[in-house]
Amino acid sequence: MSTTELFLIAMTIILCVPYAIWRVFRTDYWAPLVVVQIVTGILLGPGVLGKAFPDYYATVFSPPVIAALNGIAWWAVMVFVWIAGIELDLSEVWKQRKECGTTAAFALGVPLLAGCAAALVMLAWRDGWMGPRAAPWQFVLGIGMACAVTALPILLLLMEKLGILREPLGQRVLRYASLDDLAIWAVLAIILLDWQRVGHQAAFLALFALAAWAFRRLMARLEESDRYILGLVWLAACGYGADACGLHFMVGAFLAGAAMERAWFRIEGLDALRRNVLLTIMPVFFLSTGLRTNWQLGGAAVFGAAALLLVASVTGKLAGVGIAGRLLGWKRGDAWTVGWLLQTKALIMIIFVNVLLDRGLVTSETFTALLLMAVASTMLTMPMVAPRLGYAGARADRPPRETATGTGAIPGDADRGAKL
Repeated sequence: MSTTELFLIAMTIILCVPYAIWRVFRTDYWAPLVVVQIVTGILLGPGVLGKAFPDYYATVFSPPVIAALNGIAWWAVMVFVWIAGIELDLSEVWKQRKECGTTAAFALGVPLLAGCAAALVMLAWRDGWMGPRAAPWQFVLGIGMACAVTALPILLLLMEKLGILREPLGQRVLRYASLDDLAIWAVLAIILLDWQRVGHQAAFLALFALAAWAFRRLMARLEESDRYILGLVWLAACGYGADACGLHFMVGAFLAGAAMERAWFRIEGLDALRRNVLLTIMPVFFLSTGLRTNWQLGGAAVFGAAALLLVASVTGKLAGVGIAGRLLGWKRGDAWTVGWLLQTKALIMIIFVNVLLDRGLVTSETFTALLLMAVASTMLTMPMVAPRLGYAGARADRPPRETATGTGAIPGDADRGAKL
């Protein structure tokens, strides 16, 4: 068969199999479609499908097909990160800076320290976790940050499903996650700092600041439809500049979005764009992620590392938010709900660790363990949060139940909305 035919077979598998699992088994309560797509990507990778049916795997996912899929995956994830940057609303965070700063600092800092401790345990346990181009501090900080990440796009989807996205609780959690999202990319830039090319990286940031000023002035004069098109041109240019100077193109994609204003676009338009990207091209990224999984250290070792990282991530996040809640005088139980909502990791953490793998800072085995941790953490969020928010049931087609303070809101949260 030709490469085109094999590519279309691969695309059929990528789009059909996760959807069939999600719809037939009605997994939406504990595993949204994006999580099913990630898990399916792992199953279609070399560690599962490749071992069970090596000839079939080698035929369908041949090097030319994988190259074509990787190109789509790169652009898909760049657009997705760009949208996340646009949705970063620091003006609202600034208005509530004391509460947001305290919560975000503990929600990020405590799991970061727990993740760093887990990374040190992994290094003491056995070889094979740290990448060939990593300094120990880069590996430890990278693993720590992976445990602290909150995936803002997945958080949006889950809160929309729970009916709290536009409620006071949902807006509070978005402000905390926005600050953490900003910190993720700042830490990634530090990890990727290349002292041999630091001059190029400083020059890129200086040119970016100047170009962003001119770009913002131009965008303010355009119609919304033109802003989307020019924004994508800006995305590609920033991604190229960041990658050329030694930073990853994902850092450039986030900077491209962060330089833009959410107010330039209708919320409905951004939501539709994010959903369309998730529907049409992000499944290719999930598959390409699965193709990079590796079990050479042995399944037990990889699963053991994933369990260690999951414990560090969950306990660290809950402890951090709990400390913030005590300092800020939250109502009893609020910290538990907020802490579990901030557990969502899947997309942004997977993007983050893909960058670490690309740069040789982690091995494929570490990447696989982190991927399993991200999936498990995200799948735990809905079952832990939904009962407290009065979610009506486990089926995707059942709406949230109305509570005394509004759909899906924590009792008492609406009364505190103006203060917080």
